[in-house]
Amino acid sequence: MVIVTLVGELQAKKNESFIYCGPISECRECKLKTVCFNLEVGKRYRVTSVRDVHHDCKIHQDGVRVVEVENTYIPAAVQSKMALEGASITFDVHNCENLSCTNYRLCNPFGVASGTKFKIAIVENEIDCEKGLSLRRVMLS
Repeated sequence: MVIVTLVGELQAKKNESFIYCGPISECRECKLKTVCFNLEVGKRYRVTSVRDVHHDCKIHQDGVRVVEVENTYIPAAVQSKMALEGASITFDVHNCENLSCTNYRLCNPFGVASGTKFKIAIVENEIDCEKGLSLRRVMLS
């Protein structure tokens, strides 16, 4: 299924990915808000096609462009006991403060808040955790 939305002109590039963080209050009166806000909060999307239609925007300095997007997976770390393909989970950030850890972004995926619901699409390898947690790398959808 094709999803049509609007993104900032600078983000309107084929294969560019982003996590939709939700609507903002400045857009409340905009006539195009239903197209901008038709995505699911916390989900990652990839631009599959860029259309020629451009609109001015109060938020994006260079305006917005009509694009087609698709859902993509978000790589993350979950407790091994929860790592079941097809399982629906509520993601919890692991609150690791070791910013130099090679797995930091898996435990704290950019744009994903604790409490966001996902489905585990793919279960991958075990992760070496410096805190001793039993974690697995998964792909969330």
